[in-house]
Amino acid sequence: MTKAEINEVVETIIKEMGLGECAENKIGNWHLRGISSGEKKRLSISLEMVTDPLILLLDEPTGGLDSASAFFVARALRNIADEGRIVICSIHQPSSEVFDLFDDLLLLSSGETVFLGEAKMAIEFFADSGFACPRRRNPADHFLRCISLDFDSVTATLLRSHRNSQTPASSGFSMNMKTAEIKATLIQSYKSSEYSCKVRKKMQEIAATDYQVCQSNKSTNSSKWKQFRVLTHRSFINMYRDIGYSWLRIMFYVLSSISAGTLYLDIGYDNWAIIDRGKCVSFIYGLVACLSSGGVPFFDEELKAYYVERLNGHYCETVFVLANFLSSLPFSAANSLLSGTTIFYMVKLHPEFSHYVYFCINLFCFITVVESCMMFVTSFVPNAMMAVGTGVSFVVLMMMASQMFVVLPDLPKLFWRYPMSYISFAKWAIEGQYKNAMNGVEFDSAEPGEPKLKGEMILETTFGISSDHSKWWDVTVVLFQLFVYKLLLFLVLRYKKRTAPRLWLSPQVLFRKVS
Repeated sequence: MTKAEINEVVETIIKEMGLGECAENKIGNWHLRGISSGEKKRLSISLEMVTDPLILLLDEPTGGLDSASAFFVARALRNIADEGRIVICSIHQPSSEVFDLFDDLLLLSSGETVFLGEAKMAIEFFADSGFACPRRRNPADHFLRCISLDFDSVTATLLRSHRNSQTPASSGFSMNMKTAEIKATLIQSYKSSEYSCKVRKKMQEIAATDYQVCQSNKSTNSSKWKQFRVLTHRSFINMYRDIGYSWLRIMFYVLSSISAGTLYLDIGYDNWAIIDRGKCVSFIYGLVACLSSGGVPFFDEELKAYYVERLNGHYCETVFVLANFLSSLPFSAANSLLSGTTIFYMVKLHPEFSHYVYFCINLFCFITVVESCMMFVTSFVPNAMMAVGTGVSFVVLMMMASQMFVVLPDLPKLFWRYPMSYISFAKWAIEGQYKNAMNGVEFDSAEPGEPKLKGEMILETTFGISSDHSKWWDVTVVLFQLFVYKLLLFLVLRYKKRTAPRLWLSPQVLFRKVS
């Protein structure tokens, strides 16, 4: 489709759903009010209308709305049905205005069919069964009173209230019969009624029809490249507009960097600076790990949107993982560059510019791998709260196997040294940063007059870090672990897709299940 055709489709849907007045407004989030709840409901339906579906299945589209908003949503669905589409939705306690918009009605109680047929015939059916709807009462409320077992406890309370106040109780059937008896009578009446015969006859005709899958004249799915571009652009906009994910975290990164810089300001090259440099690097990466874990609420919202759009077949797991990763890179780069520059030059870790470049690159890789780890954890836990707890615990476990608390030679060999120190991304990132801070510099000896201590020797004697491989190898391992976490995220999403319930059934199978 061309850009003009796409805009025409969007404008048509906006007009049909009555969203013209709020078309230029932002949807809103935790810090932005945005559009109303009723407009959000209509917007959700509009998103499904973009692909021009023949059938719409909606679960409580008016739930949580006031009567006016609920009517506007139902009116929009009525317009969709008038255009020749099939709209199937579950609605609890619709108003009389909303009820008048229905074509057909299915009443269920405890999994049993009480009525199925034209909505306008339901009132006649209840009257024929001996439970006529009183005048000036909402038919939907009357039907619910007749078939919902929850009203028995309400009725008992009302009877006690009438006795205590010596007010005569209503003589209607609602006070004289239990709901279970009313429901059983209605079910039996429906089974022997002409409404049931008409429905079964029509279902048999549908089941006997030889159906073929409808083929659209044009493909509903765009190319993978276009999906990737659109999804990357949308994710970037969402991140940019989410103050908690982008700007607030950048501010905390800078403030934490300034705090760390003032603690280790101009650390120098005396003998005490050897240990202080190790503390400084560990402190920085501990702060970064905590701040990187703060993106879990945003990751949870991104995954919720993905699950809905995946069920509609808009894009695959690969496109989502790559687009989400690419859109987050500018913010990770900004965090690492701002915080890295602040700390490096306040502390004066190394005089050479190339070491500053490595410092920022290493910090950038560490931030991205921590966020990828948190995204992976968020993908397989039920909610954001559990994701925060599980993810932070996992990151702390990775930090414990690094240089932060115990030097590598002193780590217990069972579990902590093998295999945790090798699979810990924190160990490789901090080890590379130790080499970057120590290589090429000399420190004063503990005793005056003795020769200066080389940083390479201090790495092995004080911190137990071998010089068998360069600091760039450590960054390479961190990047490899980044790839591993993205692959794990992809596998979790693919597994959830395969285990998701399949809704595409033929009419014959549907009829057998209903029967």
